[in-house]
Amino acid sequence: MQKLLSGLRVVEGSAFIAAPSGGMTLAQLGADVIRFDQIGGGIDYRRWPITETGRSLYWHSLNKGKRSIAVDFKKPEGQEILSQLITAPGETAGLFVSNFPARGWLADEKLRARRRDLIYLNLAGDRHGGSALDYTVNCKVGLPLLSGAGDEPINNPFPAWDVIAGQHIALGLLTAERHRRLSGEGQFVKLTLADVALATMGHLGYLAEAEVNGEGRQAVGNHIFGTFGHDFICRDGERVMIVGVSPNQWQAIIELTRSKEQIDQLASSLNLNFKKEGDRFEAREQLRELFKPWFLQHDFSQVKEALDGAGVCWGPYQSIQQLVENDIDCSEDNPLFDKVEQPGIGSYLMPSNPLDFTGVERESVRPAPLLGQHTDEILAESLGLSSTEIGQLHDNGIVAGAEDSLPSLPNRQPGE
Repeated sequence: MQKLLSGLRVVEGSAFIAAPSGGMTLAQLGADVIRFDQIGGGIDYRRWPITETGRSLYWHSLNKGKRSIAVDFKKPEGQEILSQLITAPGETAGLFVSNFPARGWLADEKLRARRRDLIYLNLAGDRHGGSALDYTVNCKVGLPLLSGAGDEPINNPFPAWDVIAGQHIALGLLTAERHRRLSGEGQFVKLTLADVALATMGHLGYLAEAEVNGEGRQAVGNHIFGTFGHDFICRDGERVMIVGVSPNQWQAIIELTRSKEQIDQLASSLNLNFKKEGDRFEAREQLRELFKPWFLQHDFSQVKEALDGAGVCWGPYQSIQQLVENDIDCSEDNPLFDKVEQPGIGSYLMPSNPLDFTGVERESVRPAPLLGQHTDEILAESLGLSSTEIGQLHDNGIVAGAEDSLPSLPNRQPGE
C-alpha cells in the first residue's frame, strides 16, 4: 500500500471483477474505499475459488485494503443510509463507483439531487444497456478465433477486459476528481465493458487491419504475429518461450544457437531480410525448425543458463502451483508481496499495487475486511449517527457488523 491518495473517500457498490478491482487499485494507493454489501454477502461473496471452509479467495483477493459496511439495501431505510453515505459532504468525498444498474435509488439524478458535484462512475455491460461478462465480450471481438490453431474457438481463461476496465475505473474517477477540484463540477461517468474491449482492439490495430487491409487477423498458434517468437521443448521435456522482437533480442538468439550461417542462407533463399520483424514472421516456420535442434540437445538448466547469459528474452512454461512454490519473483523476496493474515482464512501471499513510487515508502499490504467489519465506525464517523441510533439500525435488521453479517459456511471437503 502507498498513501498517495490519502484523504480521498470512495464508496463502492460492486460485484465480480472490474468494479472491485478498480476500487482495490484506489485503496492500495491510499484512498479510503468503503464497499457496501448486502447483509450476508452479495452475489460474488462465495464465488470460487474457495477454501475448504467455504471462504471465497476470489472475494477476499479483490477487496484488499477496503472498509466494509453491511446494509440491507433492499429496504428503504438501507437505501437511505447508503444514499447519505454516497453523497456525504466534504471536498474529498462524494466519489462513487458501481457496476450496479444506475436506476431506482441508484439513479444518477436521485443521488445528484442530494449533491450536485457528485462524481459517479458506473460500469455497464454494453452501450445498449445489456449485460456482459468478459467471456461474452471476448467472443464478440473475435479473439477466441485467434487462439490455438484457429480451427475452433478457444476461450481465454484470463478475464482481460475486466482487469483493463478496473484500471479505467480508477483512472476515470481520478480524472473526474481533478476536474471537480479545478471547476467545481461533478460528473456522471459512463463506462461499458464492451467499449473497453472495442477501444483496445482499435488501439492495437486489429480493427484497422480488417477495415483497411480487407482481411482480419488469423490464428498463428504459438507464433507471435508480425515478429519472431515461439516455444521450444528442451531435452528433458521442459518448455521455454523465446522472443526476438528488438534487433538485440534477435541477434542474441542467433548467437546463442550459433546459427548465423544457416540464417543467412535461409534469408537469401527466401529473398528476405531478417533484420525486419515482418520478414522474420514470414519465415517463422523455417526459423522455428532451424532453432529447434539446439533446444532438444540441452536440458532446461543448461538452456536457462545459456539464455540468461546471451541476453535472450525468454520465459519458462510453468503451472501456477510451480509459480507459487518455486519462483522467487512470486515470494516475499519481491517487495511487491507480503505474507498477510487474512481473517477467516489464514496467512498467504498478497500483492500490493505494482506501481512503485520512489518518493513514498511502500507499506504492508492490508487484507480484505470481514463483511460488515466497519459498519459501526462508518455510520458514526461518516454519517454522525449516535450509538443509540446505530443500535436501533442493528435491532431492526437494517445494518450488520462483522459477527452477525457472516453467513454460516459449511465445511468443504477436498474434491467436492
